[in-house]
Formats: sequence, structure tokens, C-alpha cells
Amino acid sequence: MSKLIKKLDDMEINNSLFEIAIRKLEVPVVKIFKASGAIKPVTFKQEDQTLDTKDSDAVKRAFYKTCEKTSNKVLRAMGTNNNPAKGMKVAVLFSGGPAAGGHNVICGLKQALGSENTLLGVKAGPKGLLAGNFFEITDSGVERILNTGGFDFLGSDRTKIKTSAQFDQVRTHCKKNNINGLVVIGGDDSNTNAAVLAEFLYDDKIQVIGVPKTIDGDLQVGDLMPVSFGFDTATKIYSELVGNILQDTPSSRKYWHFIKLMGRSASHVALEVALQTNPAICLISEEVQEKQMSLAQIVEEISRIVIDRAKNKKINHGVVVIPEGIIEFIPEMRRLIDELNNDMAQYRAQMDGMNLTEKHRFVQDKLSEQNSRLYASLPVYIQDMLMLERDSHGNLQVSQIPTERLLINMVRKRIKELDGSVPFGTNSHFFGYEGRCGAPSLFDAAFTFNLGLTAASLILDRHTGYMAAVSDFDKGGSILAIPLTGLLNIERRQGNDEMVIEKALVTLDSPAFRYFESRRKIWASEDRFTSPGPRQMWGPVSNQIPMTVALNRGYNDLNFNF
Repeated sequence: MSKLIKKLDDMEINNSLFEIAIRKLEVPVVKIFKASGAIKPVTFKQEDQTLDTKDSDAVKRAFYKTCEKTSNKVLRAMGTNNNPAKGMKVAVLFSGGPAAGGHNVICGLKQALGSENTLLGVKAGPKGLLAGNFFEITDSGVERILNTGGFDFLGSDRTKIKTSAQFDQVRTHCKKNNINGLVVIGGDDSNTNAAVLAEFLYDDKIQVIGVPKTIDGDLQVGDLMPVSFGFDTATKIYSELVGNILQDTPSSRKYWHFIKLMGRSASHVALEVALQTNPAICLISEEVQEKQMSLAQIVEEISRIVIDRAKNKKINHGVVVIPEGIIEFIPEMRRLIDELNNDMAQYRAQMDGMNLTEKHRFVQDKLSEQNSRLYASLPVYIQDMLMLERDSHGNLQVSQIPTERLLINMVRKRIKELDGSVPFGTNSHFFGYEGRCGAPSLFDAAFTFNLGLTAASLILDRHTGYMAAVSDFDKGGSILAIPLTGLLNIERRQGNDEMVIEKALVTLDSPAFRYFESRRKIWASEDRFTSPGPRQMWGPVSNQIPMTVALNRGYNDLNFNF
């Protein structure tokens, strides 16, 4: 066997030259964790700031134990915990879709818990929790996953724990395995589940802490928690891909690329990628909703830009960035989807066993006259996607709806009506899974490790019902804990009112959107694109944080300084 063959064999199973190097990379840590030299857990004090929502009174009645305990007040780290709890058994699980940096949360938990406490992993997310699928996480285990991407160390799923029987299962398995603490790493719905678990397990003295994870960027609490982990890595990956395509367009000079970006409901991902790459067109779902733009108006706007670039600048190419969930923000589509959601929940039993054609006929007959006409006007491939089974949280599976294809077809038709001489060659793309499991950016690697340290510190300091948070990225970092019940609102889900953490959407008065708005006409009229290149763990832009975060929080530059 040659030396080269041996080297290639050794690189298999997450052992590439890059992966070897990033495991050795020192992760930046917020100073308060190193106040005594070595990394240690911290203790917390209650701030004066109380978090409330429009439904706080109802929440306090439903979550009276945790609300009384936390008073819905924010906690701030105040220094090294010189008397942390010992002999604790803490379980950690991933919930929902992957996001870069999840493994470093585990590494941070293990570091802060130390040798006098035990960290258990839950295999396969909430489903594994219901099955009691625990295993002990060792030092060698965390050494292997440090700074690596994916959720493969534990696995994840989207099971929602919501029935009395399921909660009893969790209690049974936790007590059987002597679990003292449970860390739920997930998005808004998963952290809602963490809030419910904290209340349910309160009398059993099983502490529950949430960790904010989602590439969508829609789990935010202002200055207290500017962003969730995974967003930075995903948007850097998407920006590299979009930048590459933007570089290709003036090279081939013949294509308009319609690129749908993952991001569920909010347009944070699309806005961040637009700021990093400067495409000709970027749609923002929240603006569409605010301005009550119809599908026809969106098509008209894109068509006019395509024609203007061709006629006035002789540019027959460009990129259109489309948020994944935009179809839910178009007013007439929102009304249709809401009615479909209610009908599908109400008539679920009757629709079981029907094929798609039968479902289309059945549903169209149940819809209001206006929505029935709209439904009938849509291409069959869009109707099919609107009839997909909702996820466990009641969400329409917008990633499966080919909005980019719909827009291409409608824009092509409109351009022919306006000016048949304008060429319109197209390609469509959907960037989603490409951004979820990459090796984390340096920011996400540091952010998540510190979130793990924070979550463990909260448990060792005897807190429950909080979400770990890091803020003040530009000032060395502040370690906070946000009361989960202070974020809960009542929303309509699958025909029922449920208490959930509200998604943070792009606001049109935010500095990030206002800057984008000030530049987009220039980007539309001529090529002004940039190619930001790949994410870096070291090098000239390795410390860069999301531009939307820096703009919205009023930072003076783009770097974090843990």
C-alpha cells in the first residue's frame, strides 16, 4: 500500500485535513467563563427587565409554577460559580432541522459540567426522549465532534411532545435514568416544547433549559438575543453559492437565475444573503405582506426590471432571490392557506385514503368562492404541494412548494405580453440543505460553545424554564438567560389556539432592511454584485458576523471579539 493510499484511507469518516485542523482550533470564550483562569460555570443574578407578551396573563395561568419561579425576569451571569451542583445527570437532545454548531453546544455543556457531573445524549431527538434512548457522552466523544458540522452525533427529528401520555413517558424515562436536567436544542417550536416540559417536570425537580437553534434567524429577542445559532454559517454558505452564480451571469450573459433560499417563514436569510451579494432582485416576504402585494404585482415588478435591464443596459441576465416562505405572505395566498389548514384539520378523517385528485375535488368544494377560484387558477404542481401533510407543528411544508418555478412561468408569460423581443433564459435553484450541516463558521463555533457553557451553568445554578443566550457580540459578549414563558403568545395552529414562541420576522423599519431598501434600485439597474467567497475559520473575514445583526444592533464593525 502506497503512502498516498494509506493517507486517503485514514481521511475517511470525518477525518479530512480540514476536519483535523478545525478540531485543533481554539474556540473563543466569553471572558466571564475564564475569570478564574480555567473555564468554569457561572452563577446568575436576576435583572430588573421583565419579558411580557400580549397573552402574558393567560400564560401565567397556564405556567404558574415556572412563572412564579422566574417572575419572567431576565438573568445575567455575574461571576464564577464557586459552589456548583454536583452529582447531576443532564441529558441533551437536538430537536428539528440541523444547524451548524450544534456539536459545539454539546462540547460546551460537557466542559462546564466537568468531571463531577454526567452528560447524557438523547439519540434521535424528541422521539428518542420518548423512548428513553440515552447514552453517556465521554471526553473522547466531544473531542471528536468539536467544531464539526451536522447533528449526526445525536441525530434529530421533528416529533412534537404534546399529549398527556407523551409527557408521562418523558417523566418516566427521566426518573428511571435519574435525570436532573434536560437541555433542548431547537427553534421556536422546540423551545416552546421546552417551556411546557419545564412546567410539567417542575415538581419532579427536573430542570429544563432551551438553546436557540435555527438557520432561519427567526428566533430573536432584540438586544438580549440578536440571532440564533446556525444562521451565520448557513447565510455564508448560501452567499458563496449565490455569489458564484452572480459571477457566472455576466460570463454566460444569457440567464436569469431564480434562487429560493431556505428560511421557513421569515426573510432574514434572504435579506442577509442580499446584503452580502447585491443581487438584481431580492423579495422580502414581510414587505409583500405589509404592502399587500398580490402575486400579479410581484410578477409585474420582476418583469419590469428584466425588461428595463435588457432595454436600457443591454443586460439579459440577473439573479432573483426568493424567501422560502413567501407564498404564505402574499395576501390572497395567505387566506387560501389558512382556509386549507382549517379544512384539512376538520376533514382529516374523511380525506384519509383519498388520492391527490380526489383531495383536490373535495377541498375545492369546501373552500369559499373566492379561495376556490384562486385554488383552481394555480398550476396543478402548486395545488399538489398545498395539499401536503402539515408538519408536527401544523406548518405548511413551504420548502416543497416550487415558488421559484411558479414565478419563472408567470414572469415569462408577462414579459411576452409587455415586450416579446426581450430574451428570458432561466434557471431555478433551491438552496436549503446545503447550508444546514456545514462546519460552523468561527462565529457559530464560538457562539454555540458559549451557549453550551451557559446552559450547563444555568442547570448547575439550579434554574429551569430559561433559554440560554449570548449578546453584545461586539463588546466581549454578555451571558444571559431568557425566561421561556416571557416569550409565549397564543396562535392558531391546526384549528386550535396554542401557546407558542412567536417567530421574529424582518421589520421594515430595521436598519438592515432600510439599508437594503436604499441600495436595491441601483442593484436592479446594473450589476453591482459581490462574491463573498467561502466561510473561513481563520483568515481575513473569519471573525465576521451577520451583516443584519451588526446593522440592527448598531455595531461599529462586522467583527465579534470574544
